[in-house]
Amino acid sequence: MWNDLWAALALVLVLEGILPFLNPGRWREAMRNLGNCDDRTLRTVGAASMLAGLVLLFIVRS
Repeated sequence: MWNDLWAALALVLVLEGILPFLNPGRWREAMRNLGNCDDRTLRTVGAASMLAGLVLLFIVRS
């Protein structure tokens, strides 16, 4: 189980690093715009992202 958790964390880091590596200017602009969003919007996007991840994990693990 721990190996799966570390593998998942490693994949998150790889995926998170793709955009700043490929297009740092656009990524910086996106982060700046994200900083201007209100808390409710950020929470909604975060919840949707977590839900999508859980659904995808369920599909992959089935």
